[in-house]
Amino acid sequence: MTADTAHTADTAHTAVNPVLRVAPAAPATAAAHFRASLAFHADVSDVAAALAAGGEPGFVVLDSRSTESWDQGHVPGAVHLPTALIAEQAGQLLDRSVPVVTYCWGPGCNGATRAALALAELGYQVKEMLGGFEYWVREGFEFETWQGREHRAADPLTAPAAGNCGC
Repeated sequence: MTADTAHTADTAHTAVNPVLRVAPAAPATAAAHFRASLAFHADVSDVAAALAAGGEPGFVVLDSRSTESWDQGHVPGAVHLPTALIAEQAGQLLDRSVPVVTYCWGPGCNGATRAALALAELGYQVKEMLGGFEYWVREGFEFETWQGREHRAADPLTAPAAGNCGC
């Protein structure tokens, strides 16, 4: 047996699958991480449920996209404030005592993250809505355009048939 084949045989016995190549964190560390994540993020379904419950949800929804994107559709009742204008206009449009939930287009865009950062730096409590407007529409929630309210059928890959994933 050569040195190369001996090394290959040893590696085969100690190889770890890609999921466990880096060991999971200790449970307490993992709990702290996931607890912190929930302090920074809200999902589309939770935001929609809070808005649908009626009354004041206790937060304001902020669309940080361009005017053209806003005009194509936005979450009903959202405030439109493009990220580039936050420093200049947030004080006129938002109450610092009310938490803000930001969104942009979708998971492939970090506009909501940049908007949340800008707001946090100005002293606002803020969360980012995971999935953005893309998942709002894909999950079948009503949205507004300049023509009125609309909704599309839920995408079966993103919204369970029962309307609730149970998580």
